[in-house]
Amino acid sequence: MGNTPAIRVRGLGYRYDPLEPALEGIDLTLPEDGYLAIVGQNGSGKTTLIKHFNGLLRPVAGSVHVYGVDTASATVGTLSRLVGYAFQNPDHGIFCSTVQEELAFGPRNLGWPAAEITSSVQETLQDFGLQGLAGAAPALLSYGLRRLVSIAAVVAMRPRLLVLDEPTAGLDACTIDELMALIDGLHAAGHAIVLVSHDLQLVAEHCRQVLVMLHGRALAVGAPEEILTDGKLLADAGLDMPSVPALAVRLRDTGLPARLLSVEAFADAYGDLLSQSRVPVS
Repeated sequence: MGNTPAIRVRGLGYRYDPLEPALEGIDLTLPEDGYLAIVGQNGSGKTTLIKHFNGLLRPVAGSVHVYGVDTASATVGTLSRLVGYAFQNPDHGIFCSTVQEELAFGPRNLGWPAAEITSSVQETLQDFGLQGLAGAAPALLSYGLRRLVSIAAVVAMRPRLLVLDEPTAGLDACTIDELMALIDGLHAAGHAIVLVSHDLQLVAEHCRQVLVMLHGRALAVGAPEEILTDGKLLADAGLDMPSVPALAVRLRDTGLPARLLSVEAFADAYGDLLSQSRVPVS
């Protein structure tokens, strides 16, 4: 691995309205192997921020670099080879008449050889469990399936950085688990991940870094065990603590560690506590 971060943001400012900043003074560094969640209330600037990572928006102030490339001057073609972006509304990223064509659209526009396009499409169809829908019209699929197709189409381009805006919205619990396993696998394979999510328990269990936004500013950035167990910080941002950390904090007087993020970690710690206290479990 090199030393160039996946994302480096310094003093980023952006305005839709000349009188009211949408982003102001944002600083952020995402390591090459980073897995970042951006959280905050609606209107806090989350989507505006991530649109700077692939050049959909350009800084009014400050700078954004992706793998050392200045997004203010880079072409869309250059950035699209580095960054894959899945919109919050899947219909904003679906253009083709079949699922298979949808997955081939991006690689084809990047000028890939035909054999490489076919290989990537088939691999991605299999990874996302979409083989049986390869010839289906995306527009006629359910919302949840359209969301999977839109994300799969981004993954098929094999970007170094994957940016996902509310990727699990509208999906059932089983599909969420399957999708997050895929995203975790992409991260393990060397992709940097940025996701926007309102599901803080999902963030707690999957991400390595959390950025909390409020009114277009970065309120805090840090590890999940620091950010998601800080009740005051979350309250200031208008957010509720995730369910598992909240329960752990409530039970900390029993000797349970307060910074527990996942159900598995909570169960292990609680089991250890019961064993130490020799309390019978009925």
